Amino acid sequence: MTRHTVDLAVVGAGPAGLAAALAATEAGVTVALVDAAPRPGGQYWRSPAPGAGPFQPEALHHGWRGFAATRERLADQTASGRLLRLPSHHVWAILPGDRWTLHCQLGAEPRQQSPTETSTVYARRVVLATGAYDRQLPFLGWDLPGVITAGGAQSLLKGHLVTAGQTAVVAGTGPFLLPVATGLARYGVEVAAVVEANTPLGFTRSPRAWPTAVGKLGEAAGYARRLLQHRIPVRHRHIVVRATGTDRLTGVEIAKLGHNGRTRHIPCDTLAVGWGFTPQLDLPLQAGCATRLDTDASLVVAVDTHQATSIAGIWAAGESTGIGGADLATVEGTIAGQAAAASLGATTQDDRALRRRRTRLRAFATAMHSTYPIPPTLLDTCADDTLVCRCEEVDAGTIRQAVEHLGATDARTVKLLARPGMGWCQGRVCGFATACLTARHTGHPLTEADLRPFADRPIATPIPLSALETLET
Repeated sequence: MTRHTVDLAVVGAGPAGLAAALAATEAGVTVALVDAAPRPGGQYWRSPAPGAGPFQPEALHHGWRGFAATRERLADQTASGRLLRLPSHHVWAILPGDRWTLHCQLGAEPRQQSPTETSTVYARRVVLATGAYDRQLPFLGWDLPGVITAGGAQSLLKGHLVTAGQTAVVAGTGPFLLPVATGLARYGVEVAAVVEANTPLGFTRSPRAWPTAVGKLGEAAGYARRLLQHRIPVRHRHIVVRATGTDRLTGVEIAKLGHNGRTRHIPCDTLAVGWGFTPQLDLPLQAGCATRLDTDASLVVAVDTHQATSIAGIWAAGESTGIGGADLATVEGTIAGQAAAASLGATTQDDRALRRRRTRLRAFATAMHSTYPIPPTLLDTCADDTLVCRCEEVDAGTIRQAVEHLGATDARTVKLLARPGMGWCQGRVCGFATACLTARHTGHPLTEADLRPFADRPIATPIPLSALETLET
């Protein structure tokens, strides 16, 4: 086991984590940048492993030139000795004390780790920039081979230059569907349709966010041009109600919202679905950080104007404090890194301009959530035989019975009685859907208390039992 002692530990090397680490090291603080991936950039700037094939970053990444400049700054700070980069380090526990103790398991994947490959980081301060992952909602056939998350399709493409199939449908809601569809088309996939539950016209209801959206409008225009170039139809106000096939996906049935019973079949061998993102909160919840319910119904970390959490010595930035995109995450990371460095006595720049920019970007994010919500009637299509928890094979009818016949009044009780969220993924895939279905059956609005049981985990990543020997008492 290796041990590292630094002033500040930054967990996550996506846009927020990179910005926090650079802000702190450039203020003179020693930083350990801990990340589960072998290369920096997070999911947003994910790049393929060496030898994967010819890489065209401009085809898959927005802002790649800016990321190239960030990597140069990382190299400079690493050479100065102030930045310690710890790639392929999976933080599975964060413990308080005179210093924060971060227990890590090493390896490209947690299941492939050797019991002897462990590391511990001791830090006076911590910035958590743990990012987010795809949010999913169940429908008939979503467990067929060939049905994947939108982020999964993007990850295969960015990380391995592998396309998920030959003919794809991209479905769900939100602007993220556009880079997924155009990225697949750029690498030879026939994208049969983008099935979008909402319409961008909803953005007109938030005129105050328009000044911040100038750059985003240009980005959206670029995606629209590529959709036309590849002749990809976009079906607004439509959802996928069923994936068809026997041993694998052969097509999807789509329906227009509000038109019950009328469906259209689209043949495909790949369905990439995304309903927004869920913040990764294992470590903030382990540390005891307070949370709140965001405008998109996500459970997020509550922070103050300097990105400080409710726990002294811990800051949070990026998607864990509210889904908002790379630009907002970068600004929040810079604020958090400077604040953490200032708490250690370092001299930092005035962050008032950054905070004003954060306010504008957060307003734009809120407008996007309002424009691309999960349709309130979406779960009405969830029949009793629809599988919800794939690990424990719990269907929607079992969840309903837990409420109506067993007396469950909240999602935590449903979890205990019916076992959704008790399997391998520990609620990462089914937790949001279970909480929403429970709220629907009990007649109560979705609350923070409904989501927390599926996000609160004492161990953040799979580890061998021998790793528990590294815990200090």
